[in-house]
Amino acid sequence: MTKILEIFAALADPTRLRILSLLRAMELSVGELAQALGQSQPRVSRHVKILADAGIAERRREGSWVFLGLADRSRIDPLLAAIDAWTAQDGEDHWTVADTARLAAIRADRAAAAEEYFNANAAKWDAMRSLHVAESEVEGAIQDALSGLRIGRLVDIGTGTGRMIELFGAKAETAIGVDRSPEMLRLARAKLASAGLDQADLRQGDIYTLPLASESADVVILHQVLHYAQQPGAAIAEAARLLAPRGRLLVVDFGPHEKEELRSQHAHARLGFTDEQIAGWFAAAGLRSDPARQLEGGELTVKLWLGHRPAKANLKEVAA
Repeated sequence: MTKILEIFAALADPTRLRILSLLRAMELSVGELAQALGQSQPRVSRHVKILADAGIAERRREGSWVFLGLADRSRIDPLLAAIDAWTAQDGEDHWTVADTARLAAIRADRAAAAEEYFNANAAKWDAMRSLHVAESEVEGAIQDALSGLRIGRLVDIGTGTGRMIELFGAKAETAIGVDRSPEMLRLARAKLASAGLDQADLRQGDIYTLPLASESADVVILHQVLHYAQQPGAAIAEAARLLAPRGRLLVVDFGPHEKEELRSQHAHARLGFTDEQIAGWFAAAGLRSDPARQLEGGELTVKLWLGHRPAKANLKEVAA
């Protein structure tokens, strides 16, 4: 009973209800919450502490930034269902409309900054990746991870210059690369044409709303893409949506690190990921996780996480 009272006391404030609504849409830093709410950062921090103490929100520090998200869904979902039911009766208020508009502006600012960076660095993208673990070693590990598997219909999300399609396109029945940046796609088309892979299908699209049908892929790759995602769980869920039964999702990215300059100078939104984070996002997307593989030898540790979609007969087991 005490915890229930604490939860309702935490929500008995309009600003905290607004914060809850914003966090339903996406993870936000304290500064971004302040921007969306039109309030000072210290004031927002106090509200966040109350929500976190009540077990409604969770704080996660990455370098000098603190990101906020919703707490355990088993605790939150009943609250959200009740709020949705009441909102359906009363309709949206002006605060909800204003917050939604400011949230869209935050998303646009993030996307514009990332796209500006991608376009400015497209020509040297492959060279920048090689500054970390040797790219040949990473590519060898990727090939090992997918060896023995039928590539079938391949989708490379955030394809960049098309390197993953260059590696696996000849073995695939179809190969689709998706990237947000037109400049990246232009370079990928030139590169793949010179490799004799003119049949590859390159499309402009967003990692959260991929222009592809559900269950349309047998292998999906997210190679050094997830650390740019403001909503990594949502990106994984959207990638998993594409998988047919027995399909595979391979995520290649950095383990946790403290290199803050990658955020400020290279548009990284996340400073690496833990095995637990990836496994949790896989499970939420209905995927089973294989043991992670770790590659060391550079300033940053590169990790490979492989998730697989069970056969349809076993989907209920994953949900359970």
